[in-house]
Amino acid sequence: MSYAAHMPCTALVAGATGLVGGYVLDALLSDPHWSRVVVLTRRPTARAHPKLSECVVDFDNLPSFEPVDDVFACLGTTLKIAGSKERFRQVDHDYTVTVARLARAAGACRLALVSSIGANSGTGNFYLRVKGETERDIRELGFPSLVIAQPSLLLGRRQNSRLGELLASGVAAVVAPLMLGGLRAYRPIEAQDVASALVGALCNHEIGERTLTHEEILSYRPVRG
Repeated sequence: MSYAAHMPCTALVAGATGLVGGYVLDALLSDPHWSRVVVLTRRPTARAHPKLSECVVDFDNLPSFEPVDDVFACLGTTLKIAGSKERFRQVDHDYTVTVARLARAAGACRLALVSSIGANSGTGNFYLRVKGETERDIRELGFPSLVIAQPSLLLGRRQNSRLGELLASGVAAVVAPLMLGGLRAYRPIEAQDVASALVGALCNHEIGERTLTHEEILSYRPVRG
């Protein structure tokens, strides 16, 4: 079935107040492919748009969803903000998988997920293991179309920028040109580029699974003035 057969489409965004999620929301609101955008958030986005329906929710007690076509799973945190490994896994894995499961039950056929380069459910690295487990468990939900972005360090203006992140971003910008061959996938990347790739790839992807790493993400880079 062609994409046009799904028109008009309703998109569901989880994590729209985050770094990538905010850009995803911008893209969806400006794209005529989606006639309605539903946002699940823990705090108001302070956005107003004719297409936007905002739902402030408790992710520990999510209700069933109204019918939805596409899902953009952009939830995420850091160990420092989460305060513990348990809380980190709850946000990055549990909440994400629950949103995906409820959306699938509401009729969603396509999902775009923000993951990480190196995600692997069998690794000893806690962060990458959680990302890998999230990918694995979402695959098991049976979305006919699944797009997974696996960026490295995300660049962009965060609401709560930390000194360590700013220093890491600066170092990464200097080192990035030296990362060639197989290391290119680990180059830092703008969050806006990741968001554009998720929206663009899901818009054009018909069936099956597609994984986007650095070069694939940049192929959807928006034209900036």
